[in-house]
Amino acid sequence: MADRGVTDEAWLGIDLGTQSVRVLAATADGTVLGAGSAPLTGRRDGPRHEQDPRQWWTALCAASRSALAALHGVRIGGLAVCGTSGTVLLTDASGRPATPALMYDDARAAGEAARARRAGLAVQDTWALPKALWLLAEYGPAVREHGLRLAHQPDLIVTRLTGELPPADSSHALKTGYDLERDAWPEAALAGLGLPQGLLPHVVRPGTRLGEVGPAAADATGIPAGTPVIAGMTDGCAAQVASGALRPGAWNSVLGTTLVLKGAARDPVRDPAGVVYNHRAPDGTWLPGGASSVGAGALPAAFPGADPAALDARAAAFEPSGAIAYPLVSPGERFPFLAPEATFLLLGEPADEADRWAALLQGVGLAERLCLDYLHHLGAPLDGPLTFTGGGARSTYWNQLRADILGRPARVPQQTEPALGMAALACHATTGTPLTDVTDRMVRIRTTVHPQNTARFTAPYLRLLDALESRGWLPGPVAAHARGRAERHTGGP
Repeated sequence: MADRGVTDEAWLGIDLGTQSVRVLAATADGTVLGAGSAPLTGRRDGPRHEQDPRQWWTALCAASRSALAALHGVRIGGLAVCGTSGTVLLTDASGRPATPALMYDDARAAGEAARARRAGLAVQDTWALPKALWLLAEYGPAVREHGLRLAHQPDLIVTRLTGELPPADSSHALKTGYDLERDAWPEAALAGLGLPQGLLPHVVRPGTRLGEVGPAAADATGIPAGTPVIAGMTDGCAAQVASGALRPGAWNSVLGTTLVLKGAARDPVRDPAGVVYNHRAPDGTWLPGGASSVGAGALPAAFPGADPAALDARAAAFEPSGAIAYPLVSPGERFPFLAPEATFLLLGEPADEADRWAALLQGVGLAERLCLDYLHHLGAPLDGPLTFTGGGARSTYWNQLRADILGRPARVPQQTEPALGMAALACHATTGTPLTDVTDRMVRIRTTVHPQNTARFTAPYLRLLDALESRGWLPGPVAAHARGRAERHTGGP
């Protein structure tokens, strides 16, 4: 990071994550001038995963002041905010939180999700719409007198920044049931579910100007008053922008607490099972993808306080591992198959803790391979470059391991954070430059990882497919398609 002088202009990206709020200031050529973060805490208890939404603002104030501390004479051209997809809460009529925030993987609304599906809405159990119904039943009678509004995670922050209730961006509204192809709420179906009038916000496309930072917010955050506030996207889409994977056939794999794959296509990728869904890019093209419950979050759960680099070095002796894992972070799977009953799976007994670590790392890679096979099964375009981003992409060893398992090269950008994607979106929106041109300049590729000896992971992959299918989690046609690709030794898309 560097302070480059009084002529610089930078854009802010704000990422409301699961474990922290991160703020990044970047110039149009991708130079990071400042970055800051502040931790978040939550409550996990079985299917419950909540956060106190009031802490998001407190954390943003600390993170933004840290990011801006070294910037002198740098104009902030605009900012955009991303959040965890499917995180939702209810607010009062003025935008103050009236309930806890149900996080992206809170699984208590399965009954509401089934009711929504019976009403003709293609939603998953952990999507925002079922959670909104659950919150209404749980808290509605106590807070209804104050007026109720549904808010996605960024909506709360934008309200504090601008001092006005904002429309939602269509990227976050997707999991609340918004129809991106019709560009409208499915009002008849939603009314049949008993949603009160006025609960749902208006919706705009990502990249729309929502307002500007007000004086009170400027005092709290250090972000200059008058800074344009731009409608953002979900964290998965933000990471995709940060990867530059925006041209048809390109894909970005975001390995954080969980695993998200996002691609680019000229047309929506149709999935009758509803596992893959399609976001809309700011330019009107489509961003198909899905979010798994497998991810790096399984590592600290199994190895609290461990040194990842040290275990990576020891895990290299176990390729493949003596055990095969499907390392779900929380119960239930959403992608590459839909199985609410799925649980953490370990086949075999690891030789020691290094082998167990290896099984977890390889398990994520095997799940990632199955995600790509499922996308291929649906006919999604996969002929463009693959990029690794997210916290997991910081591990050189894990990047190589994943490329080996997938059998295809992967690009690793210098900056892997979703916050960079939001800085790029803010630059696009405030300058009018096409987003693909912005990311061509802003996204810097640090290295390209090439696969080595993919064949050694074929047997573990086939065994995992058998286990997932035998449990009734993985549909037979999908398993057969993945086996066919494995038997042909997939060395590319």
